[in-house]
Amino acid sequence: MAWRTFLRAHWPALMTEVWTVRGLVTYYTVFVIELQSRRVHVAGSTPFPDEAFVLQGMRGLSNAIDGVLAGGCVLICDRDRKWSRTVLEFLRQQGVQIIQTPFRTPNCNAYAERFVRAIKEECLARVIPLGERHLRRTIAELITHYHAERNHQGIGNELIQPLRRTDRQGGVRRRQRIGGVLNYYYRAA
Repeated sequence: MAWRTFLRAHWPALMTEVWTVRGLVTYYTVFVIELQSRRVHVAGSTPFPDEAFVLQGMRGLSNAIDGVLAGGCVLICDRDRKWSRTVLEFLRQQGVQIIQTPFRTPNCNAYAERFVRAIKEECLARVIPLGERHLRRTIAELITHYHAERNHQGIGNELIQPLRRTDRQGGVRRRQRIGGVLNYYYRAA
């Protein structure tokens, strides 16, 4: 597939426009999803997604203490140039098995595509990030909501991190995130 065709197919999913002092800047976010639990781990966001940025993100995700890519896992990634030989070799040295999606199949990784759709529709389509710090805070709030307050059809309409069950007594409360863009309703104890 030509690079131009790939970008046309993925352009809405690859970028986030951020208002900065320099004007409108496009930011790219690298993330990893654990398929079994659907937990999302963000490696970082940058306006310059080069090999060094991806390599640094993979270092953080593969550290031996709390890295999601630590030893013996499988990473499915596309064939973007950012997944260079250097990055892939680093991951192999960390014990990560790499599976690259086939050529000419931009929608091959349905889990990643669904997460990108969720983050765009549920949050970033309703927020204009004002600077990199605001973008990072918005993504962090969305990830917290995604893990603890959003039902997932793929895991039986359950939460990734279930909260304590209440006795279904008490009034219904609402927890707002990002100024009310994301809401979670629960029973007060």
